Amino acid sequence: MPRLTAGERHTVRFTLNGRAVEAQAEPRMLLTDFLRHELGATGTHVGCEHGVCGACTVEIDGVPARSCLTLAVQTDGASIRTVEGLAPEPGRLSVLQEAFRRHHALQCGFCTAGILMSLDNYLRRQPNPSEHELREFLGGHICRCTGYVPIVAAAMDAARRLRESPSDV
Repeated sequence: MPRLTAGERHTVRFTLNGRAVEAQAEPRMLLTDFLRHELGATGTHVGCEHGVCGACTVEIDGVPARSCLTLAVQTDGASIRTVEGLAPEPGRLSVLQEAFRRHHALQCGFCTAGILMSLDNYLRRQPNPSEHELREFLGGHICRCTGYVPIVAAAMDAARRLRESPSDV
């Protein structure tokens, strides 16, 4: 990696939701800001800016990560997936997104993108979670509106549907 100098802008290239992107970033620019302001991927929300609330969660090379704790230049060459990349095609929701809609698992929607990103990854790794496991897993996300009951119900529903029809997204 080239030596980065404060104030200088550097080209950052990566795959965003399956498409190659390239833009300029200062060495200290956070990935949340880079996604939102340089690339227009505004689904990733900025919450606490300390990695606590989970609103900014994205996948970097298949691993959930807090984009408010990641510098944009650190992602050069990576594959990044944001909430905009969850839907299998335009106009069609993923199984998890549809479950959130069906169970009214969001109110203000601020935390939702990060929760969806984490749950999508979790359900691919753990297709048959218990309610207790889901509640434990969601401990890394803060939602001040729903009380988590509809979020857990939506996740349980999505897990069941994915087990019944694993070819669905």
